[in-house]
Amino acid sequence: MEVKRTVLVHESDNVLTAFSDFSAGEIVSVQLDTGDIEVELLDDIAFGHKIAVRSIEAGSPIVKYGCTIGKATQEIKIGQWVHTHNVGDDYQEN
Repeated sequence: MEVKRTVLVHESDNVLTAFSDFSAGEIVSVQLDTGDIEVELLDDIAFGHKIAVRSIEAGSPIVKYGCTIGKATQEIKIGQWVHTHNVGDDYQEN
């Protein structure tokens, strides 16, 4: 039996990292500082990609490793794939 895993790196993160390929509709169990929750995946998620573990409003930070890694360009629901199609970077050109 294949064991599929996700990792929440820091308590303040609003995204998980997928350590397996997942299909939409699968359920992942997540340990949060507020208690364990189950998240139903709304999208197919490839190994190494991010999954929203909390609702993220458009313009809000994407937090991984306890640090902001970008901002949501649209609302992201719990269980959605978080990637370049719904995240913008915070880098500014000089």
